[in-house]
Amino acid sequence: MVLKRTLLTLSVFAAGIATGAAEPLTLVKDGVSLAPIVVFENAPPLTGEAAEKLAEYIEKTSGARPEIVEGSPDPVPAHAIWVGYQPVLKELFPGTNFEFSHLEETLIAANENHLVIAGRDRWDPGQLKVEAKDGLIEGKQLEYGTANAVYSFLQDRLGVRWFWPGELGEDLQPTKTIAFEPFEDRFHPQIRSRGGVFNFSSLGNKGYGRAHDWCRLQRLQLDSMQMGGGHGFGDWWDRYHEKYPEIFALQPDGTRSGFPNPHNAKLCESNPKVWELWLENVAEQLANDPNLTVFNASPNDGWASGHCVCENCTAWDDPDGEPRVFNWFKQNEPRPALSDRDVTFANKLAEMLEAKYPGRGYRVLMMSYGHSRPVPVKARPAPNVIMSIVANFYGRTGLVDRGSTRGDTYRRQFEGWAKIVPSMLWRPNTGSPAGWQQGLPDLSIQQTIRDLKDVAAAHCEGIYIDSTWEHWATQGPQYYVLAQLVWNPNADAEAILTDYYTRAFGPAADGVREYFEVIEKARMDFTAANGEAGVFSFPKLYTDDLLEASQGRLDRAAAAVPTDSLFAKRVAFVQAGLTYSKMQMENIRLMEGYWKKPDPAVAGRVKQNWAAIEQHVAAHPYAINWGPVRPTTPRMAGLHPDSTPPKTKKPRANDLDLN
Repeated sequence: MVLKRTLLTLSVFAAGIATGAAEPLTLVKDGVSLAPIVVFENAPPLTGEAAEKLAEYIEKTSGARPEIVEGSPDPVPAHAIWVGYQPVLKELFPGTNFEFSHLEETLIAANENHLVIAGRDRWDPGQLKVEAKDGLIEGKQLEYGTANAVYSFLQDRLGVRWFWPGELGEDLQPTKTIAFEPFEDRFHPQIRSRGGVFNFSSLGNKGYGRAHDWCRLQRLQLDSMQMGGGHGFGDWWDRYHEKYPEIFALQPDGTRSGFPNPHNAKLCESNPKVWELWLENVAEQLANDPNLTVFNASPNDGWASGHCVCENCTAWDDPDGEPRVFNWFKQNEPRPALSDRDVTFANKLAEMLEAKYPGRGYRVLMMSYGHSRPVPVKARPAPNVIMSIVANFYGRTGLVDRGSTRGDTYRRQFEGWAKIVPSMLWRPNTGSPAGWQQGLPDLSIQQTIRDLKDVAAAHCEGIYIDSTWEHWATQGPQYYVLAQLVWNPNADAEAILTDYYTRAFGPAADGVREYFEVIEKARMDFTAANGEAGVFSFPKLYTDDLLEASQGRLDRAAAAVPTDSLFAKRVAFVQAGLTYSKMQMENIRLMEGYWKKPDPAVAGRVKQNWAAIEQHVAAHPYAINWGPVRPTTPRMAGLHPDSTPPKTKKPRANDLDLN
């Protein structure tokens, strides 16, 4: 077996179950390995890589690298670390259940002679390489229980931490002897679709992501439910409008024009031909990847525009639904929300999907978004329908749905759906209330903790955040606790944060924590008052006084640790984020005046700033993700003299009642 070098890892705080009085199991003694790693025969690539990572971190921790053996050795060694299940384990662990009856279940157990790190593994040997929407996925499995168990062991039992990507974010607890009293840890994650939490670093994604290894070690990347966060019919106009014009939404003027544009064309959801073509598309997807189980039926974006007004589609709307303003070409009018219509559509597809593929467990993904955000009046999702709830309260302070005529918050809409759905995916858009997209310290850590725990309590199966931009020096603590709680929503968030600051920053922990927490409080007050006010409102938050006080806190943190220590380097990493924030705030202030009165001298100064920012970001890997914040990207619109002037963005009302 060829074992490749893999990635890094991190975990949650699991409870061990003592198995009774026995001698401790010693894996390494005085820097000498006493137990080889035994990997089951023909393990899939990502499981093999996890075994390699296990050997790497045992060596990093103790100085001794265990041998890796494939299959069941004969004779069985006196002591071994068994990675993945194989039959001999029933003899070595006679009282242990190896059935793995839960999805993605992991098992880590030790007796006086052996350690087993295993989990529920499912894969198709003929489908280890799959062409996905975002790129080629290599080593694809349906479940990665063993790999995730390895990464949990490294965090929970070996004490390894990965606070952010790269060598600087890695933290070890060196010891010459690794030994364990007998124990048994079992776990299975509730959130089974986790790759979309850091979507740019999900398996196969070739976009902005720079944290693929980190996400894998956090047990986010290797999940068991593949669900996209987008819309389902973006290419249908190009594919079908000439041959099947009748499948597209009837407009009030009697046409089926594809308004507002081909990519966002709406369908006549009640037309049986739409159902038929959707099933044909399912068959095409299964031909490419026969292991798919979730199929998207979410209407296209442009949520207020072009929806069908035909008699049959309209009959699916409940007249008591919330009135919403709909747009068509040169026309708009209030109509009931589309929630009942879209759920009815999803249920019809779900019925046909089960009829065509009985007993396969296939499910339909339907988005609650735009005019389908309100809870349906009468329609209820079928058991094989997953609702993707686009409720934008991640990082938002009571934000109101701008399409709601009742002033409902996204949070209230989510809570309504949670009462009626059999299964849900939480799929918030993040916006940029205080510089989330621009790489500023737009922190809502405590709200994120509360929201994740509430979402989990609503029996959510998946989370897709659009988007987490990977700015580790300014938003790192939030990313860390986010990753930990997605894997285990029941974990103690305060313990996670305390561990983060203490382990990462040592004597500087209090100073660094105060630095982030003061900014977070100021940010929460700012967003409560200003909502989604836009980038040129940020100087109201990141004032000279706040930035100066923040610098003072980091200076005191830096003074608390030896100059060349690892702790000092990590404080400097955080400092890189503050320095970036100062530079970007100068640009924002300069460009706000420039657009009011263009001045070549100001333009020259801003261009110099951008050159300095690019050099600064390059000098501090992972601190700020340069790809999303380049001056040519939409997120930085208006912040460079060669970009188009920014659109005026009016503040949006907030409803501060989050109950």
